[in-house]
Amino acid sequence: MRRLYNTLVLLGAVLLVGCASGPQYPTDEVELTLTPHQAVAEAATVRGKTILWGGMIITSNNLTDKSRLEILAYPLDSNQYPQIDSPPLGRFLLIKDGYLETVDYAPGRLVSVRGPLAGTESGKVGDTSYTYPVVKTREIFLWPRSRRSDPRVHFGVGVIFGR
Repeated sequence: MRRLYNTLVLLGAVLLVGCASGPQYPTDEVELTLTPHQAVAEAATVRGKTILWGGMIITSNNLTDKSRLEILAYPLDSNQYPQIDSPPLGRFLLIKDGYLETVDYAPGRLVSVRGPLAGTESGKVGDTSYTYPVVKTREIFLWPRSRRSDPRVHFGVGVIFGR
């Protein structure tokens, strides 16, 4: 009986760890309603404010002493995961001191970031001029390449046939 109890406790702990996901950055002092489009429109008043944004990497580059990511922002869910099925909120540039491996931080990967707004930068999206809000961050969470929204634990008894 004791062995069954220990097994159930261990299984419960494994399930709890498996359910934990995301960076869970603190949201105190974060401008949660501010979007990249609003940050550009209100650049003078929001500079230095802390944001929590996430999205899909469009480009990644390593410069002399920092890395630069262009990110297409999406709303975040309660786990701070970018909801890519929702309409995008605009683009932003992420500047991180030091080196980020561009193979890992490749186009199409999802990230969540927390950091201060450092101003704006002009650039182009295709042939169109674009003004990006710039986030200088120390906190970046690179999401795993695949993330399932359904539970990975299934209980049941039966036989499964398949190809």
